[in-house]
Amino acid sequence: MIRESVEDVVHRARAAQAEIASWSQAETDRAVAAVGWHCYQEETAGRLARLSHRETRLGDAEDLYALQRRRVLGILHDLHGARTVGVVESDPALGLLRIAKPLGVIAVASPATAPAPGIICNALPMLKTRNAAVFSPNPRAHRSARATVDVMRAALASVGAPPDLLICLPEAGREAGSLLMAEADSVVAIGGSGTVRRAYRSGTPAIGAGVGNPTVVVDETADLAAAVAAVHHGAGFNHGTSCSSESNVLVHHSVAAAFERGLVEAGSHLCDEAEAERLTRALWPDGTTLDRSLVGRPAAELAEAAGIDLHGRRVSVLAVRCADPSQDQPVLREKISPLLTLCAYRDFGEAVRLVQAIAERCGLGHSCAVHTAREDRVLRLAEAVTHCRVVVNQSTMTNTGSLSAGVPFTTTLSSGSWGGSSVAGNVTWRHFLNHTTVSRPIPARVPDEAALFAPYRADPPAPRPAQVLGRV
Repeated sequence: MIRESVEDVVHRARAAQAEIASWSQAETDRAVAAVGWHCYQEETAGRLARLSHRETRLGDAEDLYALQRRRVLGILHDLHGARTVGVVESDPALGLLRIAKPLGVIAVASPATAPAPGIICNALPMLKTRNAAVFSPNPRAHRSARATVDVMRAALASVGAPPDLLICLPEAGREAGSLLMAEADSVVAIGGSGTVRRAYRSGTPAIGAGVGNPTVVVDETADLAAAVAAVHHGAGFNHGTSCSSESNVLVHHSVAAAFERGLVEAGSHLCDEAEAERLTRALWPDGTTLDRSLVGRPAAELAEAAGIDLHGRRVSVLAVRCADPSQDQPVLREKISPLLTLCAYRDFGEAVRLVQAIAERCGLGHSCAVHTAREDRVLRLAEAVTHCRVVVNQSTMTNTGSLSAGVPFTTTLSSGSWGGSSVAGNVTWRHFLNHTTVSRPIPARVPDEAALFAPYRADPPAPRPAQVLGRV
């Protein structure tokens, strides 16, 4: 029954995609704008945010509302003016031109965290590239996903586009999702490592999001007020449910106390040793596995679960100290909650080594950040770590796009071969295109042999001294 349902959905999506395969750029852009406009409306964004929050119990409804509107606007800004139809590149000197063509039907596995923004911001670039998309939502967010796709289908119908360009699977779950991946032409997988592994094993070309959470370095030259504001905002936004939320902070020992005071003034609660122990036991009851009932919940709920008295203060982030970040500990791993781990360091080289060591335990390739006034330290960190993103003097929440940063908007943060992904960087509309290359003859090029071999011939290796072979 599930197989027949999935096959029917994919058949409908293929038929819809065939209808728009010959669309002009103007027709394509009109459909994208229609979907974006409907999803950007305050009433719609608010309704979907409230539904998502009620259904998943993850994050904060106001933050989900703000996230949806900001990402829709950012994605549309990135897509505006992009050429995705017909000839998109021409190089007369090489006799080459490239024609953009769609992939077909894309299967999208979407997570329970921020379900509406995640679905919308995958749909927009997929429509921009004349693809159809079928969404396989996390079961915890199935109603929210269907409501989100219904909004977009109505928007498509309003401009005469086939609504079946965007479909939500009627069944949620691993079986339906795996069948969809096998039937589609391409897969985008966002969520846990298990979802990403199933995508790559599906036999269908796939792009997976990377696993991990950012570690941030704050050195002694940093603008402390700006660093505190960025870290506190990122760690608490939507109750820390984003994989880009600040997770661990390495602070130079000379400014650690001032940084902690700044966090408390901004609305964090700095746990004492006993409180930190109780909070750790509450979040990781068996010492390793995160208690999913506390994921994405407000700081006040986490405090209550750990028996921490906030004395009536309105707190959005809990912070714990970690004396030895070189040792693997639960508080240095994935939290999916408004919890920061603070560690003091003495030497910048030590901080760089710790960033890499923590990533090796909780997810290579994702991202890290540094707050510093020294450009040499930015490059030193960036050259040393196996991360796709190094964020400088801003919140790591800008990983997914910001109008005050140059990285493109996305909901899919791939982490390269370091993190088991096929893409190193943010997944955008450029990843949803096939290209046909047209090649014409040009005047023959004559390679300069002297120049090509110069790196070797200009400084040939010294000959090895003759060796006398002895008896064995």
